[in-house]
Amino acid sequence: MPKDVLLATAVRKFEFGLDSGAMSALKFFQNSEGWWRSHRITHHLLLRRSESGNTEIEVKLLAGTDPQVLAICQLHQIQPHRAEGGCSVSWQGSMAWDREEEQHQGSTVFVLVPHPQDPHSGQLLRERGYAENVPIIGHYQVDSQGGLVLTTEYETVRSVERFWFPNPNLRLRTSTVQRLGGFTTTSFCVESRICSSDSPAKTILEASLEQATSTNPDLRASGWGW
Repeated sequence: MPKDVLLATAVRKFEFGLDSGAMSALKFFQNSEGWWRSHRITHHLLLRRSESGNTEIEVKLLAGTDPQVLAICQLHQIQPHRAEGGCSVSWQGSMAWDREEEQHQGSTVFVLVPHPQDPHSGQLLRERGYAENVPIIGHYQVDSQGGLVLTTEYETVRSVERFWFPNPNLRLRTSTVQRLGGFTTTSFCVESRICSSDSPAKTILEASLEQATSTNPDLRASGWGW
């Protein structure tokens, strides 16, 4: 059997349980709760170069009445009752081109404010943005395939990200960041759920593939290159 078929078979062993038609932004946050390991490839189009990186991410779901959600609403002068809920995200990682003093770590809070006429879209409030470290209001949209699309406009930067779940333990993400002057970067991330706090070094995907390779040696050469 071809390697790509064996790999796909191993991934399909997970119980999907994801209905794109019933997906909402809040449901997406619920599915994202927990620890994740992110493998990222970033392409710097102007420089015609790419770099890779790894990040560990923790996502915690927040209710609409959570003090952190209320504080973000107050920060952006949004009436708290309009907030559906949110999440806090913390991360720590590294990229291949990092200088010694650079650190890729931090935390932020996201708050969902649905559009009154369209529950699948609305405002995304943040205490700090990714491209610029300032409070920001972006826009979210759940597309027809169950993906979550985030669009953020800064003074000098425009960022578009799309997240989706092939299965409950694997999340994929693409992003495009456009800056004034034509400098653009694009990224692709493969994010796999970490099994538990007792074994943070191993993800559920890695554990499944490890079991599969014990009986199918051809699977050991990953088509993803990591």
